[in-house]
Amino acid sequence: MGRPRTNDATVQARLVECATELLATRPQESLTVRAVATAAETSTAAVYSLFGDKKGLIGAVRDRAVASLFQAVTAVPTSEDPLADIYALATAYRRWGREHSHLYSVLFGGVQSFTPSETVGIDDPVRPLIAAIDRALTESVLDGEATPIAVSLWVTLHGLVTLELAGAFDTPTADAAFRSTILATLRGWTTPEMFRSLRHDEPAP
Repeated sequence: MGRPRTNDATVQARLVECATELLATRPQESLTVRAVATAAETSTAAVYSLFGDKKGLIGAVRDRAVASLFQAVTAVPTSEDPLADIYALATAYRRWGREHSHLYSVLFGGVQSFTPSETVGIDDPVRPLIAAIDRALTESVLDGEATPIAVSLWVTLHGLVTLELAGAFDTPTADAAFRSTILATLRGWTTPEMFRSLRHDEPAP
């Protein structure tokens, strides 16, 4: 009779969870297989058996974060107003960051490096944003190129969410800063005609 399998999906999920929490507070270079195994109450052999090595474990944490964010932004419904859709996607991104602070830190926190992909894959969280921006460009609502517009919005969002998670704002201040800053960023990319209308009729949150 063979030995019972102990390195199962439950152990795998626990290791990813513990690695996520540890990576939220320290650089990946200082993370050790032993520290993760100890936190997960298992052996280092489990890490090597399930993930191959530390790099494989960190990759699993990153994959989990990307999949979770992708699920959040793709759940945002599409309307006839591309600017409203972009704002809704920004809101979903912020909400995900607040509800998954450990995963957010792993993906975008200062203790980790992050290199955006040069191509947008089918499961890339930026895909819904690019699609909404493309619609806005086609409808002459925004003026420019999709990638620079998306980057400027992400830079703005990242700054806002990072400061909020760091406790720099109370909730009312964070809410007001989010709305005014995202709308100002959108206005900066609008066509002249749309800019004038947005001064009086901003897209609904």
